[in-house]
Amino acid sequence: MSQEQEKLHATSHYLYYPDEKDIPPYLAYGFRPIFLLLAPYMIISMALWGALWSGVIYIPFIGNILTWHIYEMLFGILTAGTLAFLSTGLPELFPGMVPFVGKRLKYIMILWLAGRLSFWMIDVTGIYLAAFLNLSMLGWIIWFAKDAVLDKLQRHASIGYTLVAIFAIEVWFFASELGFAKSSSLDILKVAAGAIVVLVLLAMRRVNMEAVNELMEDKGIDDTFISRPPKTNLAIFAISLFTIVEFLYPNNSALGWLGLATGAAILAITADYKLKDEFILNQPFVIYLALIYLMLSVGYALMGWDILNVNINGINHFRHFITSGGIGLAYLVVMIIIGWIHTGRHLTSNIYTHLMIGLIVAATFLRGLIPFFPEYTSEFYAYSAVLFVIPFVLYMKVFFGFLMAPRADGIKG
Repeated sequence: MSQEQEKLHATSHYLYYPDEKDIPPYLAYGFRPIFLLLAPYMIISMALWGALWSGVIYIPFIGNILTWHIYEMLFGILTAGTLAFLSTGLPELFPGMVPFVGKRLKYIMILWLAGRLSFWMIDVTGIYLAAFLNLSMLGWIIWFAKDAVLDKLQRHASIGYTLVAIFAIEVWFFASELGFAKSSSLDILKVAAGAIVVLVLLAMRRVNMEAVNELMEDKGIDDTFISRPPKTNLAIFAISLFTIVEFLYPNNSALGWLGLATGAAILAITADYKLKDEFILNQPFVIYLALIYLMLSVGYALMGWDILNVNINGINHFRHFITSGGIGLAYLVVMIIIGWIHTGRHLTSNIYTHLMIGLIVAATFLRGLIPFFPEYTSEFYAYSAVLFVIPFVLYMKVFFGFLMAPRADGIKG
């Protein structure tokens, strides 16, 4: 593809770019301020979590630190990650959609920050304020994504429906915190984790199609990657069934077999990377993407094994393969891909991207090893938190200059 053709392809979804004057580069497209805030927020949140859990510091306005940590890592990060994905992807999928930039984008980021602060201060400002701000944020994202749901061809409606389900779960969570629902907050957050994994799989199917095919085009690989819906749909069915059964019958041995089946269903998705004519499993970004499915698969399989084995009591540690490993890695890989492509650059892997991915995997395994080495529990907690934080420090080093500057190819956004 020539340089002019590349520019024409890149600008095909900018026909409705707002005619707002003097937009700073960091507000020129949805992903920019989100990633500029999300990376340091991950660092601060994990550092505080580690310090609070180990008793190094005490923050009086965070009462239940376990609930705070899980909620922030699920819903707090979810809203930012989903907003980045949709605000970047939907204008490409639906060229008539107007991207939100400039002042509109600044206001929605203020709402996200207010939601984070309200949950941190929930013991002072109250649950109602936190519920209003956080539900408003997710509700706004759903409204923004309404074109996907209303699309007559229903090509991406599943993402919209899943977001609506996650919104309902978040309402349920706050109802529990207020005493209006009998279910425990932690049980509801487990349901939320399952729903977010479904959303991740739906999003990754689309990320794979764009990223892998763009990578092959850059490398001159003459083949086409297709992410096949049946494999993803089977995995989504298995995850949904596991999540429902875990909530209703957490001690039933059938849940163990469901965990193993769910792990196998997710792992099967990686077969899409085996192309008919070309071998691409030696490409770094293909490995990065495949590791997301591998982490999710290992997490569900280990939880299933734990339930079937009475001698192990590590299910919550193994769940981190799903949350820190699978979901966390998905966010980071998408941040890397968008950080390259949508700032006008080619998808590039280097020592920094290798380290980012490798350290997330290492942090996850350290957390998952705790049941087997209980005498090192404190050390593994601390080391895994540190290893998880470093990739986001590296992301700031590599990508913040790109996010703060205009696109390298001179295109808006």
